[in-house]
Amino acid sequence: MKRTKVLLEEKELPRQWYNITSDMPNLPKPPLHPATLKPVGPDDLKAIFPMALIEQEVSTERWIDIPEEVLEMYALWRPSPMYRAHRLEKALGTPARIYYKYEGVSPAGSHKPNTSIPQAYYNKQAGVKRIATETGAGQWGSAMALACNFFGLEVTVYMVKVSYNQKPYRRIQMETWGGSVVPSPSNTTNAGRKILAENPDSNGSLGIAISEAVEDAATHGDTNYALGSVLNHVLLHQTVIGLESKKQFNIINDYPDIVIGCCGGGSNLGGVSFPFLYDKINGRDLRVIAVEPLSCPTLTKGEFRYDFGDTAGLTPLMMMYTLGHDFMPPGIHAGGLRYHADSPLISQLCKDGLIEARAYGQTGVFESAILFAKSEGIIPAPESAHAVKCTIDEALLCKEEGKEKTILFNLSGHGYLDLTAYSDFMEGKISDYEYDDDKIREALLKLPVIS
Repeated sequence: MKRTKVLLEEKELPRQWYNITSDMPNLPKPPLHPATLKPVGPDDLKAIFPMALIEQEVSTERWIDIPEEVLEMYALWRPSPMYRAHRLEKALGTPARIYYKYEGVSPAGSHKPNTSIPQAYYNKQAGVKRIATETGAGQWGSAMALACNFFGLEVTVYMVKVSYNQKPYRRIQMETWGGSVVPSPSNTTNAGRKILAENPDSNGSLGIAISEAVEDAATHGDTNYALGSVLNHVLLHQTVIGLESKKQFNIINDYPDIVIGCCGGGSNLGGVSFPFLYDKINGRDLRVIAVEPLSCPTLTKGEFRYDFGDTAGLTPLMMMYTLGHDFMPPGIHAGGLRYHADSPLISQLCKDGLIEARAYGQTGVFESAILFAKSEGIIPAPESAHAVKCTIDEALLCKEEGKEKTILFNLSGHGYLDLTAYSDFMEGKISDYEYDDDKIREALLKLPVIS
């Protein structure tokens, strides 16, 4: 019988996270204080982050130990399985070998607990009582609610309003774990009230939700902020995905020619690809592809420059690919990819040619997701389905060229709480939306000019 699953034992769980900043040819420029435009220091961040995470954010140490308490919780679902997609390969008639790392086995159904667990742990160690955070599709909010439940912390989640309405079961999931969920923009923060005054019907965005959560944390002494993507320490925690994948490829004596991940802020892409990029930086022939929606084309149409991480301009300015911090993407179902910018790490690696990027429309993404579901049985999250679409395209190119290649993609979450999106697609209610270049230029004109 052909091997389908590649499994690791709990004792093979990585005991350290990999920090790619130790090996990057060029480090991102430092984040800048929004008021002074000077590089941000630890004192500027300690109002909303515990010192342990601040230290990880600025560290250039290659390996950072994973606390034992975090490993014990990781063991609830890690190591996650890696699958050979035999049935998809057959459906495509491709000579490519397709593998997927399945992060939907976590209690929250996605890769997000890989960082929510350590973030909750370090905040608990620092004596924090409550976490304020944001969520797009609800995956991050669910993961943070789960983690805060485990560590006895309260959590308030500002959920992008369009997703709050599209995905009620995500809200119920968060509330089941004890989270308080607020549709964003809301009337509970100055940032939210300002947006609603300008546009009472605003669907919200991740940038707005971040503004609300940061304001909440900064104005309450017992509360810290937690972010589900973009920042260095978040991508650091996610590298357990790629580290496990490398061990699994060693077992079967194979290695990927292409590593693929969907990309909103960059956490799951960084998680699966950074350990492999270490090999690429050191001479290995390898492609890493970031996949984003045409309606929010940050890497493919954005500019590489300093911008705020949120809409209200409360966060530090970061050097990254951006569409402008007040960019308002349409309410596509892949809510986790509706972010105006990308991780500074992902952005710098893309700028340096170590990561390539492409963008797809919704209809092709859902067509690929359904083909994958019919072949492999798992219904992907709409975000993860972007990686599925790219994988299928690359596998068909192998067929066309008659080349055998090994492709790895990160199936970063399941779509069982996103079935409304599939229903809308099958009923013909979903269409493609390519964001207008003129609107992008207009948004970019509002960015701060940093010499």
